[in-house]
Amino acid sequence: MPLTAGGPSVGRTVHYVSHGTPVREDGTQTFPSVCRTAIVTEVDPEDAGRVGLVVLNPSGQFFHPLAAGGSSYAEAAGMVGGSWHWPERV
Repeated sequence: MPLTAGGPSVGRTVHYVSHGTPVREDGTQTFPSVCRTAIVTEVDPEDAGRVGLVVLNPSGQFFHPLAAGGSSYAEAAGMVGGSWHWPERV
């Protein structure tokens, strides 16, 4: 779903793309980049695609506020670590 189909707002559930651990010489990773559930905690008033998030991980919560840089929107096809996107419809 494109960003223009309804901007993010506080309390919305989105997917956060984790960074994963560095890739080893053999091409493997201890923890690969994966989508995690996140809740929007704040929206940048000048850039609706940049939000503050609380990310829900199996091992705990991760807070990524705007004051620390926030997280930028990325279309699901172009997911990169540290970005967010709307959950895929299944």
